[in-house]
Amino acid sequence: MPIPDQAAAALGQLLGARFSQSQADRDLHNESETFHRALPPEAVVWPVSTEEVSAVMRICHQHRVPVIGWGTGTSLEGHALATQGGIVMDLMKMDRVLEVRAEDLQVSVQPGVTREALNLELRATGLFFPVDPGANASLGGMAATRASGTAAVRYGTMRDNVLALEVVLADGTVIRTGTRAAKSSAGYDLTGLFVGSEGTLGIITELTLRLHGQPEEVAAAVCAFATLEAAVECVTATIQSGIPMARIEFVDGDAARAFNQYSGSQLHEGPHLMVEFHGSPTSVKDDAERFGELASEFGGKGFDWATTPEARAALWKMRHGAYRACLALRPGATAVVTDVCVPMSHLAEAVAAAAADIRSEGLLGPMVGHVGDGNFHSQLLIMPDNAEELAAAKRVALRMAERALAVGGTITGEHGVGIGKRPLMHAQHGAAIGVMSAIKAALDPENIMNPGKLIPEPI
Repeated sequence: MPIPDQAAAALGQLLGARFSQSQADRDLHNESETFHRALPPEAVVWPVSTEEVSAVMRICHQHRVPVIGWGTGTSLEGHALATQGGIVMDLMKMDRVLEVRAEDLQVSVQPGVTREALNLELRATGLFFPVDPGANASLGGMAATRASGTAAVRYGTMRDNVLALEVVLADGTVIRTGTRAAKSSAGYDLTGLFVGSEGTLGIITELTLRLHGQPEEVAAAVCAFATLEAAVECVTATIQSGIPMARIEFVDGDAARAFNQYSGSQLHEGPHLMVEFHGSPTSVKDDAERFGELASEFGGKGFDWATTPEARAALWKMRHGAYRACLALRPGATAVVTDVCVPMSHLAEAVAAAAADIRSEGLLGPMVGHVGDGNFHSQLLIMPDNAEELAAAKRVALRMAERALAVGGTITGEHGVGIGKRPLMHAQHGAAIGVMSAIKAALDPENIMNPGKLIPEPI
């Protein structure tokens, strides 16, 4: 959708050089980490304040110009692609840590602050922000997609760690949701509404986040298993036993092989669990010993303990680099990346069924997962423009989602909906889609906020 000349003139007058229609800027904001593709946006804007975001939205609302929020561009389901034209609003110039309230275990930030930048800022306070999706994502984007990560089993997801928001609505209205208090029973939970809304209801311009104390002691290890089923069953038993894990990650044999080739590790090329414990020296020692005993019952062996901060950082850098490492298994490939989340009692069978599906379709699809909360991922490697491989990968992803729904799970535990999972929303939510559509229509009657994402078309 071309931008009307009047809207372009108004945006240019408001923002000057921070409004661009150059092909280079448009192309830069049309990239996707996965196979999803769309035409470039018509323009890009870089606001530096809530007031500018509000002014941009008023102009776009008046002229019915679509607006797509943009952070670091690391989402996996095409969330930030301009599928219906319009402008991309790049929020990375809004990157200030506004206030650290250490005594309240809280911080207020602008949306362009990345999780790594925030934790660097917090180093001297003894606090940290724990939500860790792997990519150095912007906190605004993480809230918009309700991100999770490796430490969710102990510290929760963005849903659990966002206390309050400042949001600019489609017509430019600025609202605040939530409070700095530990709890409230006053009114609808609007913070929860916007966390996970994927930019379809408004633009987040400020976040108040919950912080946590840095643990006194940390221990991490990698443990190998003979079979995929044994590794996942060990996870279920660990969670059910009440061992307080900070992280418990699963990687299959293909992922282990990718790590070895990409980062020079020397893992056995079979299934592994990567674990981490936080607490006092005594509790960490006891928890690690209990896990070791339990893992041994499932055939776990070859514990490789990371005992220094440097060794732990290397371990989790390897895990966080899984996407690039797995892509390197098939040079030139792109990926259909999918995730589901199931109740813990169904995790082993869901992972085994997904692995069997990948083999039956003749695909290479390494699997990893934040399995401590029943969430796992598959990265299905396909060659660009290979329609048969794309169709096969989509069949695998669809069956993974259908099996998750059949046992009371969800079509996505953390990647979000975007374009890729949008057709599956009816299957998960049924008549509740009508409620979502009504909320969308009430807050964005002109449908300019990231249109074509999240909420499916009526059946």
